[in-house]
Amino acid sequence: MKLKTKHLIIFIVILVGCCLTSVSWAKEREWDLHPKKDIERLCEKECERQQPYFEEHLCRRKCEEREKSDHHDHINVRDDDHDYAKEEYDRCQQRCPGTGKQQWECQQMCKDEYESASRTEPEHEHQHPHGRDKRYPQRHDYTHCLRECEDREEGFPRQRQCKLRCEEEFGERRERHDHQHRDDKRGHRKGLSNINKSKDKKKHNPYYFDSESFESIYSTQEGKMSVLQRFSEKSKLLLGIDQFRIGHYEANPKTFILPHHVDADSIIYIRKGNAVITLLMQENRKTFNLERGDVLMIPAGTTAYLINSHDDEKLEIAELLRPVNNLGHLEEFFGIGGAGPKSIFNSFSPELLQAALNIPKEQLKKMLSQQREGAIIRASQEQVRSLALSGRQFGESRDGPFKLLYEPQYLNEHGDFYEVTPNDYQPLQDLDVSVGYCNIKQGSMMAPHYNSRTTYVVWVEGGSGYIEMITPQLESESNKKHSTSSKKYEKVRSSLSKGDVFVIPAGYPIILVASEDEFRTIGFGINAQNNQRNFLAGQENIINQLDEEAMELSFNMPAREVEQMFQQQGQSYFMAAPQESEKEDLVSILDFAGF
Repeated sequence: MKLKTKHLIIFIVILVGCCLTSVSWAKEREWDLHPKKDIERLCEKECERQQPYFEEHLCRRKCEEREKSDHHDHINVRDDDHDYAKEEYDRCQQRCPGTGKQQWECQQMCKDEYESASRTEPEHEHQHPHGRDKRYPQRHDYTHCLRECEDREEGFPRQRQCKLRCEEEFGERRERHDHQHRDDKRGHRKGLSNINKSKDKKKHNPYYFDSESFESIYSTQEGKMSVLQRFSEKSKLLLGIDQFRIGHYEANPKTFILPHHVDADSIIYIRKGNAVITLLMQENRKTFNLERGDVLMIPAGTTAYLINSHDDEKLEIAELLRPVNNLGHLEEFFGIGGAGPKSIFNSFSPELLQAALNIPKEQLKKMLSQQREGAIIRASQEQVRSLALSGRQFGESRDGPFKLLYEPQYLNEHGDFYEVTPNDYQPLQDLDVSVGYCNIKQGSMMAPHYNSRTTYVVWVEGGSGYIEMITPQLESESNKKHSTSSKKYEKVRSSLSKGDVFVIPAGYPIILVASEDEFRTIGFGINAQNNQRNFLAGQENIINQLDEEAMELSFNMPAREVEQMFQQQGQSYFMAAPQESEKEDLVSILDFAGF
């Protein structure tokens, strides 16, 4: 009996051994027979069983290396890392969303990340002169740490502890999911995530509108007109100015904008180029020559047409409109012309229009079907010359254009500011608006200030910079019920470039800063009568006007010390902006002080 039992045990051991050998042979056979994708899948499946995460990480790295070795037996690791960075760059480019400015920003970020990765390799090599970094490039620091554990530590227990420290240091504990998904995410990991964070901040900033927030009203090969989305569509915080709209015209050289009228009072500012504009009312006709910096008020319902009289410069016009029919909604009517754009004459009943004009039906049909080129069309040299001459015949007028850039209100080597108010230009009184132009030199800023009554809609004409604005902190209703602390404020900061729009409510302190070049903005001020611009820094700041007792009570410091601090700045209105190193030092100081 004992002999039979012994034989049975031997038989079972032999059988188990054969089974394990068969499984091992089958796995090896699987690697040989399956195509490339199946091999990758099997490798990944094996890795998913690894614990803890660093074992899975190393396993996946080996899968990648095995795949690469099939094609490159003698590949250099440094070249492989370069290829890896190039692949990430390509994926990043492919995933850049949107068009125009958004896509360009995304592509620039991809490029910066790729160049940054390329630059870091030599530095890392310099830090480790023994050459080990050729095997473990800096962009794979986590893998580097794990393999260092294998090289430095002896025995499995010590290696395991070392690897667990790597895992803790580099924070690589992530949810396990499909490896291909991980690969797809690499392009987003750094560059795109930064872009998306920036976009999210701007998207949720109720005061910021990018250049893509403009909606096209009409467009031809020779020009276009677009209007900024309604302010209330962005945020209820802007309901106070929702009756106004911002418009923009562009017209190529030697082009003609067909006669039209709008159900809105409008203020136009010539951003670029020259134009001759004619305004028609029932018993009144006026023609004006316009050039860069001119401001003109056009009453609602006025039929207007204009010509870009410049030989080679595009005409660009910024416009503030206040509709007279529906709040924030405007309509443009082309009363003269044919089918493109459709004339209001074409919309009347033919028999009524024929009776009104007292002309045959054939003539009416011919007249209303000739013009099909759009609202902005090319004009001949003779037509341009004739219309330009008509503008010179009319000279100056009390309600003619105002020369905004004639005399600056503030001026020094760091910038200049121009403004026309209802007190300066009578046509602005009915709308109670002002128009301002600000030019901040490279590396400079406009001093902290706020407007007492005026809400400014600022449009970036050129250059780049950023704005910092202090706003009341937005709280949810639930937070308001439980909030017992004093009033809180938050800083809203937005980078700005050509075509962007930013709203500055009355009373909100701001600082405007120029970046790498001049920063030029146009501002339309709403509720402009009796506005005061109050500066919080510089020689002309309002803090210097406080009584000594008020200074001491406000700052809990001797008044003399406060006065000295606020008189240190020798400039008024515009001054030098801090350099990057100075910004970092200031942030550290404010953090230390509890701000």
